[in-house]
Amino acid sequence: MAEFNNVRSVTEMPEGDDAKRSFHHRMFLEPQDKKRSLKALVVKQAKKTCSCTPAKVKDYVFSFFPVLQWLPKYKLREYLLGDIMSGVIVGVLLVPQSIAYSLLAGQEPIYGLYTSFFAGIIYFIFGTSRHISVGIFGVICLMVGQVVDREVQRAGYDLETAAPSVLTDTAAYVNTTISPVNQTSQKLLCDKSCYAITVGATMTFIAGVYQVAMGFFQVGFVSVYLSDSLLSGFVTGASFTILTSQAKYLLGLDIPRSSGIGSLVATWINIFRNIHKTNICDLITSFLCFLVLIPTKELNERFKSRLKAPIPVELVVIVAATLASHFGNLRETYGSSVAGRIPTGFLPPRPPDWNLIPNVALDAIPIAIIGFAITVSLSEMFAKKHGYSVKANQEMYAIGFCNIIPSFFHCFTTSAALAKTLVKESTGCRTQMSAMMTSLVILLVLLVIAPLFYSLQKCVLAVITIANLRGALRKFKDLPKMWHLSRVDTVIWLVTMAASALISTEIGLLVGVCFSMLCVIFRTQRPEAPLLGWVAESETYESLSAYKNLQTKPGIVVFRFEAPLYYINKECFKSTLYKQTGVNPVWVKAAKKKATKRMLREKEVDSGGNQTSISMDFVSEPLGFHTIVIDCCAIQFLDTAGIRTLKEVCKDYREIDVQVLLAQCNPSVRSSLIRGEFFKEGEDHLLFHSVHQAVDFALGAQEHSGTSASK
Repeated sequence: MAEFNNVRSVTEMPEGDDAKRSFHHRMFLEPQDKKRSLKALVVKQAKKTCSCTPAKVKDYVFSFFPVLQWLPKYKLREYLLGDIMSGVIVGVLLVPQSIAYSLLAGQEPIYGLYTSFFAGIIYFIFGTSRHISVGIFGVICLMVGQVVDREVQRAGYDLETAAPSVLTDTAAYVNTTISPVNQTSQKLLCDKSCYAITVGATMTFIAGVYQVAMGFFQVGFVSVYLSDSLLSGFVTGASFTILTSQAKYLLGLDIPRSSGIGSLVATWINIFRNIHKTNICDLITSFLCFLVLIPTKELNERFKSRLKAPIPVELVVIVAATLASHFGNLRETYGSSVAGRIPTGFLPPRPPDWNLIPNVALDAIPIAIIGFAITVSLSEMFAKKHGYSVKANQEMYAIGFCNIIPSFFHCFTTSAALAKTLVKESTGCRTQMSAMMTSLVILLVLLVIAPLFYSLQKCVLAVITIANLRGALRKFKDLPKMWHLSRVDTVIWLVTMAASALISTEIGLLVGVCFSMLCVIFRTQRPEAPLLGWVAESETYESLSAYKNLQTKPGIVVFRFEAPLYYINKECFKSTLYKQTGVNPVWVKAAKKKATKRMLREKEVDSGGNQTSISMDFVSEPLGFHTIVIDCCAIQFLDTAGIRTLKEVCKDYREIDVQVLLAQCNPSVRSSLIRGEFFKEGEDHLLFHSVHQAVDFALGAQEHSGTSASK
């Protein structure tokens, strides 16, 4: 058959009827010409890519550095005040969080400040979102910290009895690849904290390379596999792991950090085994900090519409706790664990340790994917809210460079963070100039204030980290509403959350992706497949099981399969069709053959062994219908198994004198049917653009057949 996008609606009369034909309504659709010359496409793309004009170079530079587009148009009077306010407020909030989340990433506090400082500046240059805040994010810090702890232990630093703080001079950073042999007897050029940031910076570099590569190859579509329910479940599950990792600081316990599969359970077992060693001073301090932090944060959220800026309770708590620890000599008197010396200024840049790349390359993949997925989703969400557009691929470049460049300056992995972005938006942010203000606040801390946090207890930092998990843990309150909206999404959320918490964060993410994809497959494997009825005085057909007062046409069954027809659900298609129509053509044919053989044997017995030819026509019970119309409007595509299944169904029903008509096939399905040689010369399987048209055709054909039979 030739290219077949015209509706063939011709009923061929039975032979011997003077070749009369009854023409139903004919609709002709001429297909578009599709030139699929691979050579032409390659040449066209090569010319487009390799051509170089001043205008094209300018467009490329401006698109790669978005700051060059918006900064010259910056409205000083209109934007500056809001950007300064939001930048300073976010900076004040970010300082304590940067110090606290450094613990989570297995790093010294100074490195968290470095990370927040550089991330804001680099996103200012490369980012396209006006509102998101890029910096330290709890889940990413957790994933970094797990890898850092593993590599530090593998290198032998777990033999240290007490890890020193950040080294006092830069000479200690000359060689970072020396593995410890006997740390109890010799001084190393690179101590535990130095090696930890080396691991973190190396993994950050690799994660950034992955993100830039994804932007270059335009594979942002990977993020579509991370649904909202999956990401929410993952963040909530990781929040349990974060809470667990910080619990030992609340109690002042000195126990090793568990890693790998089941680390959450192992950590709690260690905590309860050592609960008798709880430091009462740290416990009381943690309790008092919670009493201040939680209610104040609740007030910030409840009255955020009335407050011009949120109360910087975290900074207040850190200042008060530091003063209390310093003047109360809590470290010397009660043995409280403190942040230790935080140097001022910047350490000299240093490249990642190339020898560590094979060890961390695989771990950087989920970190890179989570980082860019959260960044892109937040940037698109706020862009839509404020009426501007962002470029997903440029966002991947931006977050990639926010990891690659800082990795040379003793930083670890960053991404956008929802909580700080909401604060930034609500306090008047208009552009990323606010990110520069935030970096200036952190710079002030780095140059002047940082050493003052020497006496800050680690339990205070743990309290700040845990208090910021409230948003993720509150998702449990939304479960009833989520269950009412979509049970499948709720199950995906629960499975991802449980796997991320109880197994590990990386495996939990993988489990969530695989489970969500399986849910899609299962939903197409067992889809809805109702019979349809006619809505009176219209040309509409709807599900008989969903609506009342629908009519059926005599002798015609209308069936809709609400999923693509492919190898996974082809058997479901056949079994559901047979069940809905009440007729399995294979069984009917088998019954006919069996009855014919029985009649033949009885005839032979009656004729005394003289074999007589008999008619092979077997009159069985009437089927109740003569035509099946398959509504294909919900079948998005067919594969070879689907085409073969349709051929088999049509052939089997034709052999029991039931014709099968297809209606409302989209162009992709039509094209697949043509390529699969579904329509053959002489066959009477017709294609219709509407169910109503197919039903009218079947009724007309049946009337004509009855008239011919009466003659």
